[in-house]
Amino acid sequence: MTASLLGAYLDRDALLLDVEAGDAADAIGLLAARLEASGRVRATYRDAVIAREATMPTGLPLGAINVAIPHTDVEHVIRPGVGLAVLRAPVQFASMDDPDERLDVRIVFALALTEKTAQIAMLQAIMELIQDEEALVRLAAARDPAQALAAIGC
Repeated sequence: MTASLLGAYLDRDALLLDVEAGDAADAIGLLAARLEASGRVRATYRDAVIAREATMPTGLPLGAINVAIPHTDVEHVIRPGVGLAVLRAPVQFASMDDPDERLDVRIVFALALTEKTAQIAMLQAIMELIQDEEALVRLAAARDPAQALAAIGC
């Protein structure tokens, strides 16, 4: 299910590899700009995701390679999609488990979905993927889209 669902929603124009971001807001902004350019989200998406991240953080402590899954409410989305950034160097996101804890995150999945039920299914698909440590290592090492897509099984 992971590969087919994530593959169906992954916006290839919002697949950023070996990208530099100064902080979490910068990483979110890079993905939001790509999702907006492809007509998937409204101009309000970036700020809405950053605001939500401040109160409901999405950093997941996984060990060597931490992940964040920022997202926001459906009214900021025009057409569903997922952006993916593999960062050259980690940036800090607050932990979903403990908002006072900061995590060095290397992989960011930005969700832009139009239905809450789709959001739950996508979160489950991403959780399935990131529990596969080998796939996560391959994704973090990906230097071209083909490698990234292979790592996530697309």
